[in-house]
Amino acid sequence: MPRRHIRVTGTPEAPLRAALTALRAELDIPETFPPQVLAEAERAARDPLLPVTDATDIPLFTLDPPTSTDLDQAMHLSRHGGGYRVRYAIADVAAFVTPGSALDAEAHRRVTTLYFPDTRIPLHPALLSEGAASLLPGQTRPAALWTIDLDADGRPLAVDVRRALVRSRAKLDYTAVQSEIDSGTAEEPLALLKEIGLLRQTLEIDRGGISLNVPEQEITERNGTYALHFRAPLPAEAWNAQISLLTGIAAADLMLAYGTGVLRTLPAAPDGAVGRLRRTATALHIDWPHHVSYAALVRSLDPALPRHAAFLQECTTLLCGAGYTVFRDGALPDIVTHSAVAAPYTHCTAPLRRLADRFATELCLASVADDPPPDWVLAALDSLPKQMAEGSRRAGAVERACVDLVEAALLKDRVGDVFDGCVVDIDDHEPTVGTVQLETPAVIGRLEGTAPLPLGERVRARLTQVDLGTGRVRFAPA
Repeated sequence: MPRRHIRVTGTPEAPLRAALTALRAELDIPETFPPQVLAEAERAARDPLLPVTDATDIPLFTLDPPTSTDLDQAMHLSRHGGGYRVRYAIADVAAFVTPGSALDAEAHRRVTTLYFPDTRIPLHPALLSEGAASLLPGQTRPAALWTIDLDADGRPLAVDVRRALVRSRAKLDYTAVQSEIDSGTAEEPLALLKEIGLLRQTLEIDRGGISLNVPEQEITERNGTYALHFRAPLPAEAWNAQISLLTGIAAADLMLAYGTGVLRTLPAAPDGAVGRLRRTATALHIDWPHHVSYAALVRSLDPALPRHAAFLQECTTLLCGAGYTVFRDGALPDIVTHSAVAAPYTHCTAPLRRLADRFATELCLASVADDPPPDWVLAALDSLPKQMAEGSRRAGAVERACVDLVEAALLKDRVGDVFDGCVVDIDDHEPTVGTVQLETPAVIGRLEGTAPLPLGERVRARLTQVDLGTGRVRFAPA
């Protein structure tokens, strides 16, 4: 599922880059790994547990941003009977991480890769996540190889997953892939990405699911001032995401049938959260008639338009209630679905960057093989939701702090200026204090007045304070 993508350019000495460095120190983010962990990673990189099955004859390819080196997934798409065959290789982290080792303990401590606008803090040492375990082109790697057969409409007919050695043939990026598909020069395995992706998008709409086409924010620095730009995602990125979603849905179904698993669940958004989003739409001049559903509105938006891009960023707040739900021995939980996916779903396609995926993969492998779950998986299963919740909380705190710093950088030279906006929230205990969403730039800030604020109404807001060091931005009614 999406997160806010923010990228910052500029020298390390630039004020925003310096503030981000200070933020990592303030949040006690570990930028290096302990020596024992690095030593174990080196040994694992030299001597991983390799599977017997050899699937290196499958001409897989990876599809990622051009600078990515932590490559979790590689795919091959083909026609099969009257439908399609999706082969999806997922990096086998368990081939490198011994349960109970220092490397394993460090992964449990970190839980997830943390993304900052200027860098990322990885879950595993780069020697593994960007090297020995990454599905880099031309390299033989251990993987969990999924084979999912689809009918002509893109619905699953058969699912299999097993350990295998794989070798990616090419590292592709979204821009080049989009160009090849659009020009009609893509070979069939790549051209089918669009065909299958569109079918899966149609099925998603039919079941009531929502995929947020969240744009990337780029903050550029020049002569001490900052500007915000949105980069709309390409269609190929959404088609690629559908392959991952397909696998996550298939994995959830396997675990539910198996009776033991870990799901990614999300209850329906509360009315208050949707109401706040409606006020944000008002602030950004986005027409949202009451008879139009949230899903229909999201599908109508164009992320290339700045107002729509800003609104899509705010839509990610409806995903904040997502969590991990464990079940075992056939005792299924009360909630098994993810409301945005509109189906049972799990995280299993990014084990280099997310702890839970390693465990979900092991349970799926056991399910297909009709084997008992590994003891080390069962031992860790009950504590996994709490660990993932703590990791998600830390990632959310990082994201919120980064957004605050970016917004402060955008406004640091505009104290005293007056902006058009809308009151999108009011403090439950103090009606004179609330949150304002500006129209341009698309910034959210604290609004402090002397009279009760008009919730949901347009206001003129004067910028009264900006602190780039803390990311604090304050407004008052003009």
